[in-house]
Amino acid sequence: MPASSFREGAREGFRAFLPLSVGLIPWALVTGMAMISTGFTPAQAMGMNVIVFAGTAQLGTLPLIGIGAPLWLIVVTALALNLRFVIFSAAVAQGFRGIGTPTRWFAGHLLTDGVFACCLEKMLKVEDPRWRLGYYLAPSVWSWLLWQSFALIGVFAAGSIPKHWSLEFMATIALLMLLVPLARQRPMLVAALSSGATAIALRGMPLRLGLIVAIVVGILAGFAAEHWHAKGEAQ
Repeated sequence: MPASSFREGAREGFRAFLPLSVGLIPWALVTGMAMISTGFTPAQAMGMNVIVFAGTAQLGTLPLIGIGAPLWLIVVTALALNLRFVIFSAAVAQGFRGIGTPTRWFAGHLLTDGVFACCLEKMLKVEDPRWRLGYYLAPSVWSWLLWQSFALIGVFAAGSIPKHWSLEFMATIALLMLLVPLARQRPMLVAALSSGATAIALRGMPLRLGLIVAIVVGILAGFAAEHWHAKGEAQ
């Protein structure tokens, strides 16, 4: 019965995420090509892709790596770009109730924007932990495989894919597809608006430090909005 429950959740999670996963393809292609353009070897590019597994952090740090920026700035930038996963992981944590710590660590590595947007609601509602785990892992593993595969294609296709195809723009559209459903939640909307406004206001800062400040502002605004929302419901 538990195995059957896991497979049932996996099938439903995969079906729910499959249409959204198409947006990963241009994003992964762009990331693979960008790493080669920065000067990485194919082995270095795929090594970073497997270890980091975060397109935004990869693309955000590549310009700094390319200009030989200090290591501390590269690390801080990567951490700042991934700060949203602090909110994501806190929000989805209850969906892993009854699931062991090693599995949680593995699930944390696989967490992506799309999986979070797709899985959050049902993971918080369903009681069966095996079903919840299958519902999460199926789209997560599929996302990981899809990302690695098309990043690898991008690595070896760098230089042969015409630049006028504007894959960077397609990747931006893919991210917007994720943002729209997330923005229905007030804390996420507040975080997005605060971060976006700050990024525009500080766009002239050197070494893209304005982006780091904008991310921190967005995270703090999101936490504050969540706190006020919870406080208002309690009253």
